[in-house]
Amino acid sequence: MTSAAATTDPGAPAAARIIMHVDMDAFFASVELKRRPSLRGQPVIVGGRGDPARRGVVSTATYEARVFGIHSGMALRTAARLCPDAVFLPVDFPAYHEASAQVFECLAAVSERLQPVGLDEAYMDISHRSDDPLGIGRRLKDDIHTATDLVASVGIGPNRLLAKIASDLEKPNGLTRLHPADVPERVWPLPVRTLHGVGPRTAERLAGLGVETVGDLARMGRDGLSTEFSPRHAQSLSDSAHGIDERPVQTERVRKSIGRERTFQQDCRSSGRLDHEARLMLDEVRGRLTARQLGARTVTVKLRYRDFTTHTRSQSLASATDDHEALAALVRQCLFAHRLHRAVRLLGVQLSGLTPL
Repeated sequence: MTSAAATTDPGAPAAARIIMHVDMDAFFASVELKRRPSLRGQPVIVGGRGDPARRGVVSTATYEARVFGIHSGMALRTAARLCPDAVFLPVDFPAYHEASAQVFECLAAVSERLQPVGLDEAYMDISHRSDDPLGIGRRLKDDIHTATDLVASVGIGPNRLLAKIASDLEKPNGLTRLHPADVPERVWPLPVRTLHGVGPRTAERLAGLGVETVGDLARMGRDGLSTEFSPRHAQSLSDSAHGIDERPVQTERVRKSIGRERTFQQDCRSSGRLDHEARLMLDEVRGRLTARQLGARTVTVKLRYRDFTTHTRSQSLASATDDHEALAALVRQCLFAHRLHRAVRLLGVQLSGLTPL
């Protein structure tokens, strides 16, 4: 796969870095509450078209809803069962993009070494600043609130890992700094899923070793982990458990793929309709591709069936292109390489291997 090389700014040497992680609290829901102040204090869930009777997932929820076990990615129908008195609202991306732009203006005023993570989250390297990091964080929170009437949690640490953990420790409206010496007392008691790179599958494998907390992982050590993981993965897990993270803040991220997905309200069994929908998706995705003056070398079509099994098919060209007919031909080849007689719940089209034209 061909793609442009990422541009990174390592900033200060790793040993001297001061990293700030900014995370907007319940961002989508907070934007909605700003427009609907009468809903403050109520369990509010934002997702899909705002109708729990239709298919869709939770994008975010207020903290009043989260106490019922509501979390991002949960089916709206499940959320409605857990919290029947919740207020459901549809996703409004234009409003969130507008609020996000205001937030990032505040962040850019603090540091040019800025790495966005979605609309509501970012890392900043503030190693070059001579003033007190907690003071910087406090002023930044005030500036964001003044500009947007929204609340951010800020974490500060010697690396991205600890800055991220710090921003979560005192949510909402938190301001926390972690030093390496704080790791045993403040990080080790946390669930192992707290660590970057520990997803459900890795957590399940760690549980099989008796590892439930970050401290358990630290005490296990690399040698103990090597019975279940490759030496490289074991080293990475052990480093994370001890608060070690050498990743710099990336000041420019090169997009690796552009895609679009659609979940059908009723399972689709028509190959003709799937072909039509895939072409519409390609038109939208290709528009985003050409707007960025990029070409794509690989097309992937994803189908998720009624039983939630997910299959992908990919085709690649010798070189990247933004030619509609060439990409449409690949989309059709990928689509009809699937078994289309089954009930399809979700269809996705993705372009990757992106290269500037």
